Amino acid sequence: MSEEPQLDPKTADGGAKADGVTESGGVTESGGGGSAFTVVVAAVANLGIAVAKAVAGLISGSSAMLSEAAHSVADTVTELLLLTALRRSGRPADEEHPLGHGPERYIWAMLASVATFVGGAVFSVYDGVHTLVSGEELGDPLVSYIVLGVAFLLEGYSLRTGLRQVREEAARLGAPVGHYLRRTPDTAVKAVVMEDSAALVGLLLAAGGLLGGQLTGSGVWDGIASVLIGLLLVYVAWVLGRSNAQLLIGRPVPRSMREGIREELLSVPHIIDVLELTTLIQGPAEILIAAKVDFRDASTAGQIEWACEEAEEQLRERYPSVRRVYLDPTPGLRRRGRGPGPGSGR
Repeated sequence: MSEEPQLDPKTADGGAKADGVTESGGVTESGGGGSAFTVVVAAVANLGIAVAKAVAGLISGSSAMLSEAAHSVADTVTELLLLTALRRSGRPADEEHPLGHGPERYIWAMLASVATFVGGAVFSVYDGVHTLVSGEELGDPLVSYIVLGVAFLLEGYSLRTGLRQVREEAARLGAPVGHYLRRTPDTAVKAVVMEDSAALVGLLLAAGGLLGGQLTGSGVWDGIASVLIGLLLVYVAWVLGRSNAQLLIGRPVPRSMREGIREELLSVPHIIDVLELTTLIQGPAEILIAAKVDFRDASTAGQIEWACEEAEEQLRERYPSVRRVYLDPTPGLRRRGRGPGPGSGR
């Protein structure tokens, strides 16, 4: 095989743009720089917000504010885990890890979704239920309103940073923003956007709980707001956990991209059939391709070697995120005396 080239920062052609995210793969060509900046902005914002919310919650006696403080603490822990994921997954391949460390980002991102569930959702639901059952004494909500307003501005800025990266990547790949966000394997950016969006909704719920308590003199509204914040975090943790689980188990590239890979292989002289094709997303800009390929019977060993090199070059030219290509010369099924079997791709 030829020496691995550096990742091309742009997509090779229109077909590659469309195949990047139009179906179920969501493959990007970006590195981790933009993702790391987005995560750092979110982490700094959430750390300051968490302290302010906790102080305001203690002063006002609002369970919704305390739930929001737990929400921000969970988000801060999440961002620290995501930064760890970006740093560790970017390490180069070595003798102990010949395929690199790309999938490690999804392990840490999975832990981040667990932190969101345990640190934010469980506490918020518990605190809300406790308030509904035992009641609470309402204090001065002015400080809480001020903190909520400042937090809304900071969370909005963090969300704006994440959405900017999402829009840039989606535009470069020629995909709708919503589809890109659902299917991208860059789960760090996805986590920041989802958590910041949930944070803004949570702030509105907390404000609603405070206002309801002011108008009625009852802490029930605050308790309801706290429970709703917890349920919102449960949803966010579930979506992020599912996305990372799919990538940890092993998600292939989109169907249209698999068809493009098969097309490129069959366009190489001496290759007459692709008997089996396996693709694997190892990271936002890391794709592995393995295929059982049938060569012409008359091809020499030198011609087969050349064809393998040519196939790899064509695939990397069309899809710059392809990092590893393994081709296995395999006799055609007819020559082996049996019909096509499962996974033959025929």
